[in-house]
Formats: sequence, C-alpha cells, structure tokens
Amino acid sequence: MVNHARDEAQKLKDLNSSLQEKIKEVKDEKSELRDEKHKLKIEKERMEQQLKEIKTQPQPQPCFLPNPPSLSQAQAPGSKLVPFTTYPGFAMWQFMPPAAVDTSQDHVLRPPVA
Repeated sequence: MVNHARDEAQKLKDLNSSLQEKIKEVKDEKSELRDEKHKLKIEKERMEQQLKEIKTQPQPQPCFLPNPPSLSQAQAPGSKLVPFTTYPGFAMWQFMPPAAVDTSQDHVLRPPVA
C-alpha cells in the first residue's frame, strides 16, 4: 500500500511538472500574442492617420482643356496633313498615386546631370 501511494505520488509529481511546463508555454504564447496585438494596434492607428490625412487633402479638380479644333477647321480641304488625336480633355496626374506625384525627394532620387 505504501509503494502504491509512492507510485501515485510520483505520477502526480510528473503530471504537476508537465502541467507547469504547459502553463509556461501558454504564458509565453500569450505574451507573444499580446505583443503582436500591440504591434497591430499601432499599425492600425498609423493607417487610420494616413487615411485621415488623405481625406483632409483637397481633391484635385479636373482641368479640362479646350476642345481640339474639328478636322474641317484644322486643315484646309485638299491638304495632305494627317489629323492627330490630342491628349484627353482632363489632367491625368490626378489618377497617379501620391508617391509618383511627390517631388520633394527628386533632388535626392534623381540628381541633376552635369
């Protein structure tokens, strides 16, 4: 009976130590998840701030160019000039991403040619 009690005590000690290890692993994982959550929260706040800045920037108004002259006005009858199409009637820069329009770093990215 004493041997049985000792065996049972040893099993419980082993079980206790394995549970303690699992508790430590779960705590470590919880800490990692907490850190990741904090990083994601900071990233979310940064993205919301960028979105707010983009929304507060004035939106460019389309810049319509005057209509090109019609074919009859552009060339006299019997002329051998080939008609050409013009650029669209509005500014295309407004559809470019802001990073492509930003010229603040041009002097660093594209140094002048001597």
